[in-house]
Amino acid sequence: MKRVRDSLPPSTDNRGNVLVIGGSGVGKSTLINAVLGEEVAPTSWGRAGTEELKLYEDERAPFRLIDTMGFEVSSKRQHKAVKAVKRWSKECAKEGRENTKINVIWFCVDGTAARLFSDTIAQLNEATDIWKSVPVIAVITKSYSEFEKQSNVRMVREAFEAQHTRGPLDDLLHKPDYSKRLRKIIPVVAQAWQQSETNIVPPSGIETLIETTNELMPEGMDAARGDLERFILARKRALSQGVIAPCVTAGAVVGALPLPIADAAVLGPVEAVEVTALARIYGLNKDDGFDSLMDTIIDVGTVSVAAKGAISVLKAIPGINVAAEVLNAAVAASIIAALGEGCVYVFEQMSTGKMSEADLETVRRYFEQLLQNREFLGRVSGVLKSLKDGADAKTVSKAIAALFTGKE
Repeated sequence: MKRVRDSLPPSTDNRGNVLVIGGSGVGKSTLINAVLGEEVAPTSWGRAGTEELKLYEDERAPFRLIDTMGFEVSSKRQHKAVKAVKRWSKECAKEGRENTKINVIWFCVDGTAARLFSDTIAQLNEATDIWKSVPVIAVITKSYSEFEKQSNVRMVREAFEAQHTRGPLDDLLHKPDYSKRLRKIIPVVAQAWQQSETNIVPPSGIETLIETTNELMPEGMDAARGDLERFILARKRALSQGVIAPCVTAGAVVGALPLPIADAAVLGPVEAVEVTALARIYGLNKDDGFDSLMDTIIDVGTVSVAAKGAISVLKAIPGINVAAEVLNAAVAASIIAALGEGCVYVFEQMSTGKMSEADLETVRRYFEQLLQNREFLGRVSGVLKSLKDGADAKTVSKAIAALFTGKE
């Protein structure tokens, strides 16, 4: 159960608190949504986002997240947010609730605005000076390319080091060494980004961020290992839906083209994008056996008897009154959705050690049974029968995506 609180009341459990800071538009709200697995934080596009301090918590999460207003050049906005957090901590401490202290700080910087790193980090360091001993994780949001990730990590580290050149006077004044507070720099993609029809950048870095944050929590506050693993798996499932939904749409578009969908091979490129992106979320595309695994899954969804049989069954359902290209779009989208759902299950089994990439025959049988499953065929049949005359591929993709992922 996720909760959003405006007043930041004292809490009675023993979880730690993470202060999330960064400029407006850097992606703090999107990051919070990714970590908690649902869209609980208010998000914005190109304008100021959260306007006041808010606490986000999930009873399954190992820590709470405290979101601040954007840290702009204006010192008034910085001080307002910092004072709000400080006041909350003091008020709760008076009531004997020491678990309201700030335990970790996430410094969020925009990975697409590297030139702002130095100024941004200087502002954030100044704003959080009251938490001199609190460990810091620098979170580089929107880290879409591997080249940019490496470059940005280097620039963030240099920006932290440049903030403080220590001397005898600094020690006397008890000024913090910000470079020592920095414990980790983590590039993340909090939301799947569809670069093109043939390329989706999946979410990444979220698992590392959760685990690192948990490790930095004071002793006694860290979550039990089993609980943390279950929480991370739940996050991966949620992040996977952000990949499946656009692939379902792409499958509907391909299916609506005047091509022989009965062949099913036309879906191969879309399936390859989907399988690869989902595997990256589960960290499975680094081993030598991944290519064979991907080929097995795609073969089942394109040229297999199971795929062709599913297509024949779905297209023969009575009571459907839509154009042929719309029916093709629905069938194609359904296959893409089913394979995505199946990948989430199989990849989860692999990531927990219950299955390996060498179990190709087991994987093949699972996906074949999935496409022939009465439940799958029944779910899709219901959507097809609900389509009205005049429906288009876009309407179809939304209906299928909602059926399998809950996302449109």
